[in-house]
Amino acid sequence: MRVHVVDHPLVSHKLTTLRDQGTDSPTFRRLVDELVTLLAYEATRDVRVEPTEVQTPVAPATGVRLVTPAPLVVPILRAGLGMLDGMVRLLPTAEVGFLGMARNEETLEAMTYAERLPADLSGRQCYVLDPMLATGGTLAAAIHFLVDRGADHITAICLLSAPEGVERVDQELSGLQVPVTLVTAAMDERLDDKGYIVPGLGDAGDRLYGLAH
Repeated sequence: MRVHVVDHPLVSHKLTTLRDQGTDSPTFRRLVDELVTLLAYEATRDVRVEPTEVQTPVAPATGVRLVTPAPLVVPILRAGLGMLDGMVRLLPTAEVGFLGMARNEETLEAMTYAERLPADLSGRQCYVLDPMLATGGTLAAAIHFLVDRGADHITAICLLSAPEGVERVDQELSGLQVPVTLVTAAMDERLDDKGYIVPGLGDAGDRLYGLAH
């Protein structure tokens, strides 16, 4: 898995405010939206395009357009929903699928509880949205799910990542014949004994929506 930590002052500035426990939910949601758009700019550098011709007011011009089938954006429920608007703002023609995955707090393993995705993803580029790459189980399971349906190019966008999670995803994807890229705003120090990212920003889902588990 190729890992790209986006080094940009605006990314760092917004992420710092997200980390602050004093940031309220409405501000948190707005900042996630803005930060995802910045990350999506980097994440879509390899989006597939094809040549096309257009007529400007002055003369013909050669440009590019997104290929068909369109990219598929897959937020992992529930916290990934908070990243969706920022992503589709940059890719308005993308299709959106949903994958419900939750971490068992005792085993730390990912469980799939819902999905709304095309049965056949052959030839599709997929962009997986998950705010926190902590233990890595959820992201690894989501990528395998998409590859099993035929996806042939996957980019994961995470606000924060932990080294242990990246290592686990790397191990679980070994031998996978599909290019996978992780785009993240920061690589944090470690996981604590409960599997939370340190220093992190707390539970992204709770901070987005203000709801307890």
